[in-house]
Amino acid sequence: MPVDRLLSFREAILESITQEMRTDPNIILMGEDVGVAGGVFNQTVGLFDEFGNKRIIDTPISESGAFGMAIGAAMMGLRPVFEVMFGDFLTLVMDQLVNQAAKVRYMSAGRAGVPLVLRTTMGLGSNLGPQHSQSFHAWAAHVPGLKVVMPSTPADAKGLFTAAIRDEDPVLIFEDRLLYQQTGHVPAGDHVVPIGHAQVIRPGRDISVIAFGRMVPLALSAADTLAVEGIEVEIINGRSLYPLDVETIVASVRHTHRALVLDSAPIRYGITGEIAAMIGEEAFDWLDAPVRRLSAAHIPVPISRTLEPLVAPDSGAIIGAVRQLLA
Repeated sequence: MPVDRLLSFREAILESITQEMRTDPNIILMGEDVGVAGGVFNQTVGLFDEFGNKRIIDTPISESGAFGMAIGAAMMGLRPVFEVMFGDFLTLVMDQLVNQAAKVRYMSAGRAGVPLVLRTTMGLGSNLGPQHSQSFHAWAAHVPGLKVVMPSTPADAKGLFTAAIRDEDPVLIFEDRLLYQQTGHVPAGDHVVPIGHAQVIRPGRDISVIAFGRMVPLALSAADTLAVEGIEVEIINGRSLYPLDVETIVASVRHTHRALVLDSAPIRYGITGEIAAMIGEEAFDWLDAPVRRLSAAHIPVPISRTLEPLVAPDSGAIIGAVRQLLA
């Protein structure tokens, strides 16, 4: 059995990349400052020293051109891991991502694929302003041909990254920057979390809370407080936005009869609405209250240290929403 060690979220991802690159010489890492600099958030430290400039490739500040190179490399037999420094810059690769990478398997009748990983950061809380704090995971999940995952724990980070690297189709990984320092138990050696499988991270009987990324530890904190009041919150760690684990979510809601869906992105036209609709279709007869959504305000992210914390829900907001649903 693999031995668990305490690793940070960042260290868990780095371990996954390192182990996979040691195993498969076709894996390359591409992106701005991923080489000598070790990543703007120190997320690729040491890789350049071990694998050199033929496999750790610093790209110019031209996301669209560099990502097009990654797609071509993937179609020719390599397995690129491509880093977009900030999720906001996905806007610069959308044509390559949506019209090329996502469509190759369909347009080639299955004869060609694009086995690449696009990793990027996301989220509020760093006072980086409206152009470096956005969360576009719902955009990506809307595109047929793309798989989208969002880890919330170090173990998930390693396991989902490993699964993504080994996948034969393009996978996007959204990493919340506020999770990089979070520590947790991570299995040594080979550790894979299958894409499309959610996890009941905390069982309960009174309400189901479905969360992704940073919302998971916030939900766990809220659940601890509510437990003192005798309220048992069941928390679903969604892990994968697409494919979405509908079965696990529906089974939980049928058990608790109430649902709260959390996200850190703007609430309008996001994943909370999709999941709420799915629950309504699959578990309506089991609901004792309307499905509630809790997400960020539909506004540009303020750079102000005073205003930014007011944009997205915290554990206090989650506690209030649960109490309202149970009233």
